[in-house]
Amino acid sequence: MAARKSSSSSRAKSTKPKLSVTKEQMLGWYRDMLVIRRFEEKAGQLYGMGLIAGFCHLYIGQEAVVVGVQGALREGDQVITGYRDHGHMLATGMEADGVMAELTGRIGGYSKGKGGSMHMFSREKQFFGGHGIVGAQVPIGAGLAFANKYKDNGHVSATYFGDGAANQGQVYETFNMAKLWDLPVIFVIENNQYAMGTSVKRASSETHLYKRGISFGIPGEEVDGMDVVAVHEAASKAAEHARSGKGPFILEMKTYRYRGHSMSDPAKYRTREEVNEVREHHDPIDLARAKILEAGWADEDALKMIDKEAKAVAAASADFAKESPEPDPSELWTDVLVGD
Repeated sequence: MAARKSSSSSRAKSTKPKLSVTKEQMLGWYRDMLVIRRFEEKAGQLYGMGLIAGFCHLYIGQEAVVVGVQGALREGDQVITGYRDHGHMLATGMEADGVMAELTGRIGGYSKGKGGSMHMFSREKQFFGGHGIVGAQVPIGAGLAFANKYKDNGHVSATYFGDGAANQGQVYETFNMAKLWDLPVIFVIENNQYAMGTSVKRASSETHLYKRGISFGIPGEEVDGMDVVAVHEAASKAAEHARSGKGPFILEMKTYRYRGHSMSDPAKYRTREEVNEVREHHDPIDLARAKILEAGWADEDALKMIDKEAKAVAAASADFAKESPEPDPSELWTDVLVGD
């Protein structure tokens, strides 16, 4: 208790917070989170207009996780995730136009309109896909890390999955192999509390998911996934651990999604008051905005301009998608592996 009082007293003497990041980093992350937020809101609109078919899982509320982790990665590091993947694509530097065109099934999309929301890839940006099968990406992420170790290239694999996928059997097979071979992989569990619709408290006997690697000898850490600075600091630690040859690391990001599991989910398993509580007091973009203003790194007008630019990116991506033609039927026969 005495140490806490001393810390509070020390903070009171300073007019500005001491952050472990730079002004450029913080403003960049703020912009990246806003681009993801505005893009997903626009995607939701297009879905409502019937321009996006099939499943569509929005990332609204979880933006700090992927932006903070991406800030800790280096060029050449790989990213792989599940089906709630649009934010991850944008964070890796994939163009919003190509992502939105893929969502709408147009030829200008990253998979030529054939993959849709859950199946986009970019070898150029080291993004190895969103995957529709729950937990299927986890062993693939470890496979990427195996290749990195084999090549001795110093790269790490950031392998994302959710609290629901954390209960899948292949995840634990992967944990075992990853530690057995000390693979350079960061397992990022995006614990948004509800899986498809069941609370983690009802589906998991051990709700502290960062502890899931203990029996394998994999260290883990619980992180405030709504605080981009906290995410970046934890991800930097995990990346250094994996990159230095010590093997895998588990990061449990305590986060929250504002929308339903997918666009067809009314999310009646939680109260409106619960969602509003998070929106009003723990929103990742609002938290970042407060840090920036308190540090004196930008004023209200400058932050409004960043938001305006983010909205313009989202609007332009929607226009590009609408103008991009649908793929020719002959595309059904391309990009298909055929055995002899």
